[in-house]
Amino acid sequence: MAQRASPAPADAGDEPPIDPSLVHLRYRYHRAQRNARLLRRQENQLAHYRFYVALAVLIALAGAFVVGSWREIQHLFGI
Repeated sequence: MAQRASPAPADAGDEPPIDPSLVHLRYRYHRAQRNARLLRRQENQLAHYRFYVALAVLIALAGAFVVGSWREIQHLFGI
């Protein structure tokens, strides 16, 4: 008859030794990834603000040109 498989007991000697410098490097790597992700999110928000400011400036300039042109047309045709 077949026997049930039981998990092998874990020996402390089976685990590979952990290099502390590698652990520190992994912490630095993940911290840098997190900081890069936060910086990307902040830059994306700032890009949205810059877009709307540039759009507002362009609309204001277009409005100024329309008003100036309308005044010149009125002056030219005597409206």
